[in-house]
Amino acid sequence: MTPGRERRWWRSAVVLVLVAVAGCATPEPATRPATVPAPESYVVREGDTLFGIARRFGLDHHAIARWNRLGDGTLIYPGQRLRLHPAGAAVPAPVGVPATAPPAWRWPTQGRIVEAFGQTPRTASGVLIAGRPGQEVVAAADGEVVYAGSGLAGYGQLVIIRHDAAWLSAYGHNRELLVHEGERLRAGQRIASMGEGAGRDAVLHFEIRRDGAPVDPVRLLPAAAP
Repeated sequence: MTPGRERRWWRSAVVLVLVAVAGCATPEPATRPATVPAPESYVVREGDTLFGIARRFGLDHHAIARWNRLGDGTLIYPGQRLRLHPAGAAVPAPVGVPATAPPAWRWPTQGRIVEAFGQTPRTASGVLIAGRPGQEVVAAADGEVVYAGSGLAGYGQLVIIRHDAAWLSAYGHNRELLVHEGERLRAGQRIASMGEGAGRDAVLHFEIRRDGAPVDPVRLLPAAAP
């Protein structure tokens, strides 16, 4: 696959759909009639969205997000395996993608975390880092920009970086984007200027995802912010 074609492939594949995460004790929602019985799992193909997959098999997209621990913002991509039935086992890794060690992460900006991972509905998939309007936002690790724009609701001006086959990072609520899709980045390279979040305060919404599932960035970042 040529570099240009690969970039287009990832650009069309990166999809963010905001979903609410119901409590574990909440009964599963009623399903819609399915034209195709739901298999045990499904491997995401190019152009798929969570809502489209759910509709195809007569399922509820909220339930699929819950079964796969996708948080409130599901980022799915070709090759990712999604569970289509509730189960207590861990989410299986995408087909054909071996487990990889995390990149050497660094903090994406200066500041303190004002909303921790899972603390509120808006940080169900990441953290909020406070700062100043226009403050520098940098790549948290080497990688390639697979999305740069404002077309994904709830994130404002957003950058998504693919670090390898398993790891992604996302940077939301920016005032200005300084990179473009397909651009290769080095850790610490400036990618954006901090903007304002929903509360009108200058914040960065920061996510790290492994195989599409959000993980607490604090577990992977250095002990102290710069």
